[in-house]
Amino acid sequence: MSDLDTQKRWRLILGKAAEDAEQHEAQERVTLTESEAAIDRTLGELYDAERSGGLGGSSPRINRWLGDIRKYFPTSVVRVMQKDALERLGLERMLLEPELLESIEPDVHLVGTLLSLHQLMPERTRETARKVVRKVVDDIEKKLKNKFIPTVTGALSRSVRNRRPKPNEIDWHTTIRANLKHYQPDYQTIIPERLRGHGRKGQALKEVILLVDESGSMSASVVYASVFGAVMASIRSLRTHFVVFDTAVVNLTELLHDPVELLFGTQLGGGTDINKALAYAQTLVRNPSDTILILISDLYEGGNAGEMLQRLQNLRQAGVCVVALLALSDEGAPAYNQEVAAYLAQLDIPAFACTPDRFADLIAAAIKGEKLQAPNQ
Repeated sequence: MSDLDTQKRWRLILGKAAEDAEQHEAQERVTLTESEAAIDRTLGELYDAERSGGLGGSSPRINRWLGDIRKYFPTSVVRVMQKDALERLGLERMLLEPELLESIEPDVHLVGTLLSLHQLMPERTRETARKVVRKVVDDIEKKLKNKFIPTVTGALSRSVRNRRPKPNEIDWHTTIRANLKHYQPDYQTIIPERLRGHGRKGQALKEVILLVDESGSMSASVVYASVFGAVMASIRSLRTHFVVFDTAVVNLTELLHDPVELLFGTQLGGGTDINKALAYAQTLVRNPSDTILILISDLYEGGNAGEMLQRLQNLRQAGVCVVALLALSDEGAPAYNQEVAAYLAQLDIPAFACTPDRFADLIAAAIKGEKLQAPNQ
């Protein structure tokens, strides 16, 4: 890379302030091409702290800016800039117009913003918002479903031994392999000493309770949890409950057939009462040894922290498999209540963040009764 190219890169990174400083120090001014100047304007509208006004003043200007960032930057950068624009410039207003929504590169963060604003949207915008959310949900499901279902159903099959199967429940491959030593040459057949069977079809072998914190900081986790909840609900051997909470608790299990409807049933933002949510979850537990409770929360309790910890201890002592996911997202290490997480470890309740691509392995390990630990350990 030439010295000139390096200078231009620094000029674009530092913005107009760098150009003013060069003039002040009588240094040679970097001349930008027309395309480079357009990139500079696009970056300056978002990141120039000295600007007045913002992009929110008029729809045509927002549309132009959205078009510019998609023209000059790759998709991964576009998503970062959209997120920065929402935070820096107060561009929530642009989400209230359907023609603007159609210009945005959809991602998990945008879905979180839409969900937090959907009650404020005019009717003409809501359908467009649903289309955006549907696209993101479909993309996530397509990427994760193919691994999730085989991994979880395989774990369910291995965790259940049906020793007295009915004829339609016999696992013939496993039965034959287990009884090869009983081959009878005279009859040219195997006489099985013991039949091996599949789990009974249509019968829930495990219950999973997804208890999801819907406070604003957990928006990405809510999106992924909703998609996984819908996928788990399609597995007949699992009985899945989906419960969201802030300072109130809402059971959205009946919406698991459609993750988009499920997401629009949430209400991102507000406080957090984990204790109240756990009290409700306790009422859903029928057979503790066959129940997996996944608390998705950063563990910052706004309710009664002492009672919260006691409820978690009671659930664990009763035989429920309890896991605390500090985040279910690709965002890296989250902020969380480290003191509570350390206390949970003493109760044999693992607390860690999990990326979506490792969630299937976590559920499979819980089903098989294996010791759970952070996916990267």
